[in-house]
Amino acid sequence: MNMRKGAGRESQGSRLTVLRQPTLSTVCVYFLFMLVGAGVGWLVGLLADWLVTLPWAPLQGPAELVASIPAPWLPAAGSVAGLALGLVAQHEQLVIRLSDDRVVLTCKGRAQEFSRDAIAAVLRDGKQLVLLGHDCGELTRQECDLDVGRVAGAFTEHRYVWADADPHKDEFRRWVPDTPGLPEGANAILKARQESLEKKSSSDDDVQELREELARLGVVVRDEKRRQHWRTFRKSGPAVE
Repeated sequence: MNMRKGAGRESQGSRLTVLRQPTLSTVCVYFLFMLVGAGVGWLVGLLADWLVTLPWAPLQGPAELVASIPAPWLPAAGSVAGLALGLVAQHEQLVIRLSDDRVVLTCKGRAQEFSRDAIAAVLRDGKQLVLLGHDCGELTRQECDLDVGRVAGAFTEHRYVWADADPHKDEFRRWVPDTPGLPEGANAILKARQESLEKKSSSDDDVQELREELARLGVVVRDEKRRQHWRTFRKSGPAVE
């Protein structure tokens, strides 16, 4: 597949392809976060100035403190906070490095490497990139905002098998507590994972770690609106290097 220069795909040599968000999109994200942060800072200053004129209003102490800050500093502080949020958002974006013999996925500073021989097929399931193993299990499932055409084209160019849909989609069943047919211990892990999905304070790392625990038991799980769906597979040896 022919790719336009600057479209977010970088090549090093003839057999390495790097897929990431285009540089222009990244700059726009940073600018947007900074603009929103500056706007929030400006509004906070206006709100503080208004509250100090109302003796009966709550939070008089914090309002007076904010109102005493010189006007330009609040939007500036908001811009810095927005830039920091933009950097966090960029850090969480998936970067795909492809070669003829391996795939490296990097997200949130964590890199996962898979040999070509371990990968049976690659597909996009909603907004998630999925690598399937030869035992029908999932090697990994990662959030991916990259254009599906670009991703499919790059994997195909490196002669990986790209599937237009999950061949095991019809095998998934919705999980309910004490579901029969699951390996021993899987219900307890699914229960803990469901609690993590429903708690806004839970980190994505907890959910991902429990997904990996289920994979060790031979269970694949996918989420739909905080509802878990599962299927089993014949577990083989580890594929991550």
